[in-house]
Amino acid sequence: MSGPQLELAFWISQPVLQTAVAVVLYRRKLHKEFPGFFAYVVLQVIAFSVQFPIYLANNAPAYFDVFWAGVALNVVLAFKIIHEIFIDVLRPYPALKDFGTALFKWAGIVMVLVSAVMIFVSPRAADPLTKSILVVQRCCDMVQCGLVLFLLAFCKTLKISWRRLSFGIALGFGMISGAELFTSAVYTGTFLHEILTNLINMGAWNLAVLLWLSYAIWSRKETPLPVLVPQRWDEALTDLHSRGSDESLIPMFESMVDRALSRAQNSHP
Repeated sequence: MSGPQLELAFWISQPVLQTAVAVVLYRRKLHKEFPGFFAYVVLQVIAFSVQFPIYLANNAPAYFDVFWAGVALNVVLAFKIIHEIFIDVLRPYPALKDFGTALFKWAGIVMVLVSAVMIFVSPRAADPLTKSILVVQRCCDMVQCGLVLFLLAFCKTLKISWRRLSFGIALGFGMISGAELFTSAVYTGTFLHEILTNLINMGAWNLAVLLWLSYAIWSRKETPLPVLVPQRWDEALTDLHSRGSDESLIPMFESMVDRALSRAQNSHP
């Protein structure tokens, strides 16, 4: 089988596997726990049903517009999925969950600002909208890879079971993001490398969807129990938060900084 034929086979097999993932999630009522991920999988099937007829009609401008519109929606849903994974992992720790949500919002704002700076300082492209979407997607890929590293680093501390669906979702997105970052780094623009790049990305996609299907079928619904060390972190955040008069974490941090500065000033003669 030639490269283009294998590429087409990978592409056609994706909606079949994604439909199976969506059906299993719905039948096991997992779509209520991960609505963003369920919407993401359904969106991929809808996008294929729109893109494939346009591809067969050889309408390049329409296919280009539909493809990049789908990429933009995927980036938006990717943020929602990352937040769902954090919420599921930190579910036993309310204070840590609130703290993580606050950090997640600020990280999203910082990432948008970094993307805007990268778009502004990089050379002008023929299609600035497509370039902007691509830059934001690369930043999102880096966040997803960082999420996988976070789970691998703290899975023992937080007692995160590798059988949980959130862990499988993160691993799948880590595979996709890692492949996209790798191919974007080594891509040279030649025809051979274009086919190889597409095969690597689509192969990672298919492996990720197979992984999601396996987790959707065999993952266990288990209520995580608090662990001693993270529970201490949660209690410390709760204690600090209860001392503040506002529900926001920002005044608490400001008071901590003010106390540290006053102590530093008093220490000088």
